[in-house]
Amino acid sequence: MLESDEAARRLGVKVTTLYAYVSRGMLASHRAPSGRRSLFDIDEVERLARRSKEGKAVETRMATVTTGITHLTEDGPIYRGRRATELATETTYEEVAEWLWDLPPAGSGDVDGQRQDAGTGPHEPADEDLAWVPLPLGPAPQIGSADRMSWAVVMAGAMDPLRADLRPEAVVRTARRVAASMVNVLPPPDGGTAAVEPGPGRLVLGDGTARAGSMAERLAFRLSPAPTDQLVRGVNAALILLADHELATSTMAVRVAASTRADICDALLAGLGTVAGPLHGGASQLAFSLLVEAERNGVEQALNDTLRWQGFLPGFGHTVYKKGDPRFAVLWEMFTQLAPAANLGVARSLIALAGEHSIPRPNVDLALAAMAWATGMPPDAGRTMFAVARVAGWVAHYLEELGERPLRYRARAVYASSQRT
Repeated sequence: MLESDEAARRLGVKVTTLYAYVSRGMLASHRAPSGRRSLFDIDEVERLARRSKEGKAVETRMATVTTGITHLTEDGPIYRGRRATELATETTYEEVAEWLWDLPPAGSGDVDGQRQDAGTGPHEPADEDLAWVPLPLGPAPQIGSADRMSWAVVMAGAMDPLRADLRPEAVVRTARRVAASMVNVLPPPDGGTAAVEPGPGRLVLGDGTARAGSMAERLAFRLSPAPTDQLVRGVNAALILLADHELATSTMAVRVAASTRADICDALLAGLGTVAGPLHGGASQLAFSLLVEAERNGVEQALNDTLRWQGFLPGFGHTVYKKGDPRFAVLWEMFTQLAPAANLGVARSLIALAGEHSIPRPNVDLALAAMAWATGMPPDAGRTMFAVARVAGWVAHYLEELGERPLRYRARAVYASSQRT
């Protein structure tokens, strides 16, 4: 069932027009269990959209994307019926990824909407199929973190002789190893006391002992010179909160790639290329710079200079969460437990001054940047965490798109000649 805003968006009309359709008998509304909202049957809305051939908003859309992965609400993202803000403090990133992927029983595949039986009954996957183990890619080139992660995906695809296998179990097996490899190739922090083995993905501590490490733990040891258990919990929460955000631009890039039946490595590269933009995955790096300037030159000058040269405050406001980003509150709590008093005071003063001038409330990018800034992580740490986290959502959307008809994304161009007569 769809809420009124979403039903109107799918039809390309205003909410008032939507209810006019109801009064004319063109559409039925259903009372929500709470009794406070109206809900609309998704199939009925889609049928009406297809019949509305005269509606320009309907006719010119690329495609209608129906998804069962993530629903955005005022309380934050809902991952297949579970609140991301609750999952962030109750479970691990790996478990959330598996939940988002929602795999069918092993031994069967679903490619292009066609179930393919492997000739055997359902069975539990082998332990090695579930392992988040980095691939032995060899020494990473001496380039930045973002480029290293892209390099890891390219190399993972190049080394896979069956990368075109689009069975869901094959896709997620590759995804686990690619995500682990993206973390493994990151440069170690200056003065760091641990490393990550390239094969089994274990942490090798400064005293030579080794133990298994979660994705959050491995990433924390790659980003911070002195990670604590509390920081690992913060990184894990960030990975979960950023795992998916419905049809964000990078996710759409992945779905377009999936629509052409590109393999998962090529699709992830499409996502990484899009998320690299400063207005998407790189937003936390701008917020990091704002915090550094506030610490160095004072909150007032930092805010004023940023508004003068950028025209907006990075880490504030959100197109979806008009009343505040719920993900911010979770990570902010983590930040307050990690930050030295001086860092905490600067960040609080920054938010207070912005609020006094009616600037929109802070979002998850500011909390992510603050956590990185207060724990000695590099300026691009937030972007790194964002990219690793979003692999979970990208893979979920990739798998979902494989169930749709291929090549369904085609924008309609309106030709405007630049030649003058």
